[in-house]
Amino acid sequence: MKEELTHLIKSALEDCFNAGALRRDDVPPIEVEYPRETAHGDYATNIAMLLAKSQRRKPRDIAEEIVGHISDKSYMLEKTEIAGPGFINFFINSAFWASRLKNIDAQGESYGTSTMGAGKKIQVEFVSANPTGPLHIGHARGAVVGDVLANILDATGHDVTREYYINDAGKQMTILGESVYYRYREMLGDTDPFPDNCYRGDYIRDIAQAIAEKRGDELRSAAKEETVPLLTKIAAGTILDDIKNDLADFGVSFDSFFSEKSLYEHEGVEALLAELEEKNHIYRDGKTLWFRTTDFGDEKDRVVVRENGEPTYFAADIAYHKNKYDRGFTTVIDIWGADHHGYLPRMYAGIQALGKDKNALEIILVQLVNLLRDGAPVAMSTRAGEFVTLREVMDEVGRDAARYHFLMRRSQSHLDFDLELAKRQSNDNPVYYVQYVHARIMSIIRNAAEQGFHVPRYDDVDVGRLLQPEEIDIIKMIDKYPDVIEGCALSFEPHRITFYLNDLASLFHSYYNKHRVISDNRELTSARIFLIASVGTVVRNALCILGVSAPDRM
Repeated sequence: MKEELTHLIKSALEDCFNAGALRRDDVPPIEVEYPRETAHGDYATNIAMLLAKSQRRKPRDIAEEIVGHISDKSYMLEKTEIAGPGFINFFINSAFWASRLKNIDAQGESYGTSTMGAGKKIQVEFVSANPTGPLHIGHARGAVVGDVLANILDATGHDVTREYYINDAGKQMTILGESVYYRYREMLGDTDPFPDNCYRGDYIRDIAQAIAEKRGDELRSAAKEETVPLLTKIAAGTILDDIKNDLADFGVSFDSFFSEKSLYEHEGVEALLAELEEKNHIYRDGKTLWFRTTDFGDEKDRVVVRENGEPTYFAADIAYHKNKYDRGFTTVIDIWGADHHGYLPRMYAGIQALGKDKNALEIILVQLVNLLRDGAPVAMSTRAGEFVTLREVMDEVGRDAARYHFLMRRSQSHLDFDLELAKRQSNDNPVYYVQYVHARIMSIIRNAAEQGFHVPRYDDVDVGRLLQPEEIDIIKMIDKYPDVIEGCALSFEPHRITFYLNDLASLFHSYYNKHRVISDNRELTSARIFLIASVGTVVRNALCILGVSAPDRM
């Protein structure tokens, strides 16, 4: 509908130019939006106000010229109003709304998809947790945000690659190996104290136990500097396998896993630093190498090689992002925890030093999750040692509820996740509330089939019988779905889908409670079956993007 209105406005402007009513100067892009209040129409545009400066006329006068030249040959508009300083408000004819259902009938499972992102190669890098322990609920939220965002971009025609960056280099990996080393020796009877800086979760004991069962005491007599790298490799592999299994059960998959270690093995970091130093983006202070990030708006320059010769994480991150762009990605999306907020300016500086536009990198920060049980904070997990794991949450509430609840707020906002609410089969539970729409619709369709009614095609039904205000509201919401998906892709905000589904579910449940779908009036029954089947298609399509099931029975 927005596209059709935009076309009407463009045609009206062209007529204004040809008639000399307006000058063809600096015409901005036309934006058609949904008004905040329904009293202001179904759609609105501020094009008259945007043209005021170049036209040197009052916005309302320009709006009158545009409205006067609108040619509504399809009788789409019931009326057009000029409001406030120069807004043009459009009211769509009720009969025309019903005709919009033809789109969903024709497109079915592809309804809501588009080609707006055609030709754009995008990488979404998410989760990327260090392979030093199981995934916790913070990682889980980032996993869903990344997975659903990738689904949205894929649905809008982008060429999407999902990637997990394995932080398998650096001090934390050595600490992992040492943690297993001390637990392994402890199991063999050693009484050396367990270092305070080592990982204390029970999963470390499990890994050490498995090594002891397989190898006995053969590693006990070997020097620590020889044993720790081996144990690091074994532990990291075990943990990464567990992470992959947890993500797979959570419905999250990746196209590639990229090893940080590979950046050093193939001299990617060294080559990058040499290139940046040659371009004068890096300078030396004794043995320390500094990146001139202040040249790109950062508050201070950043160290890329420490005095001891070890590269910093920042150096590896720049090299990794260079590798991404070298692979042909036009846009790179990083989904990180909120604790990385202070890291953003240097990353934007890094990619600009690589010759990339700042907009070629989008960093989405995911805030913390507060886990509750009936409103009370949940104690930390004894199994994991320090946090509640993704596996524990999945096992308790199920994949569907977990995924949906993680998307009920903007990723930049803190999220309260109530375990008991997520399990509750009531309208208080948002995922149940939405899934029940689909189950109820399928139940009605089964019941209708028993009475000789089947879901008709658009051309076989009189949609003009859908005249109730609640029916028009549902059709408007159905018609809005493609705009919602496009808006999610442009804003990188997957939570908009859950907001939309909750609104659609509210409209449907209210309609169902007020109107009978199956009645003695066969034509009206057929039209209403067609309408609710259309609702079912939208709910199913949207839940599919969220990675949540659309049950036929509940």
